[in-house]
Amino acid sequence: MSLMRSTILKASESAWLRERAPRYGFIRKSVERFMPGERADDALAVAKRLADEGIITLLTHLGENVGSREEAEGVTQHYLGVLDRIRTDGVPSEVSVKLTQLGLDIDKEFCFRNLAALIESSPADKTLWIDMEQSSYVDATFDLYSRARKTYRNTGVCVQAYLRRTKKDVESLIAMGASVRLVKGAYKEPPEIAFPKKTDVDENYFALAQMLFGAEGRQAGVRAAIATHDRPLIERVSRWAVAEGIAKNQIEFAMLYGIQRAEQLRLAREGYRCCVLVSYGSFWFPWFMRRLAERPANIAFLLRNIFSG
Repeated sequence: MSLMRSTILKASESAWLRERAPRYGFIRKSVERFMPGERADDALAVAKRLADEGIITLLTHLGENVGSREEAEGVTQHYLGVLDRIRTDGVPSEVSVKLTQLGLDIDKEFCFRNLAALIESSPADKTLWIDMEQSSYVDATFDLYSRARKTYRNTGVCVQAYLRRTKKDVESLIAMGASVRLVKGAYKEPPEIAFPKKTDVDENYFALAQMLFGAEGRQAGVRAAIATHDRPLIERVSRWAVAEGIAKNQIEFAMLYGIQRAEQLRLAREGYRCCVLVSYGSFWFPWFMRRLAERPANIAFLLRNIFSG
């Protein structure tokens, strides 16, 4: 892990910075690249516009590690309202939640009840996605996902390619015919837990994508979303899929709002399923810092904003 990335990820955990950084106009200006606004209305408006371009969306209300039952219940009620809007407006959107938003740090059973309420309120043809957080939450996340999966088929989970354990986790998920969103990973983890080198993460990512889209995964009914902005990796997965005879409409790529816009449109035009993650909410500082740490180009974008005004 580079010193710059390590420093940025450390900053993302700072409560002092989280409180003060949003006061600066140049930081708020930079954040606008990655999120359309802080309200659900802002996210839904973007979702409708992207739908007209053949792009589906995944909506997430930013926040994590809530400290009270009341706050977790408030988050649950918020998402219930968003799911109702998706249903009534006919928007091709799904929702992704963090379990620590739903009270995982408070009580596991309480968290599961909140999660179950959201899955039950999701349209049957849409997936309620569970985000993956730091490595310390992986086991609890899979426990709750596996439990939910026994009753609710329309639920999915995120896995992180930089974690050394993920190959075994993916094997288990394939066996249950799960819905899986594959990301690289954006938290600060020690090298014994996560691959520190980008080249190793990329190789593991490609190997995991092959597993998810391979014959065993297809036979099990796995839905896999390849969530990356790495164009060489996208091209590598695409070439491999063609060689394997996998139809384009069976391949789903996912990216963040505001990044690789031209690539999103290209993939949609060529017949791939293309999904854009639209984040919103006031708790954006930790999330924004992790986006900076993922790609050096994002840091350059911030610096241009600083020096331009």
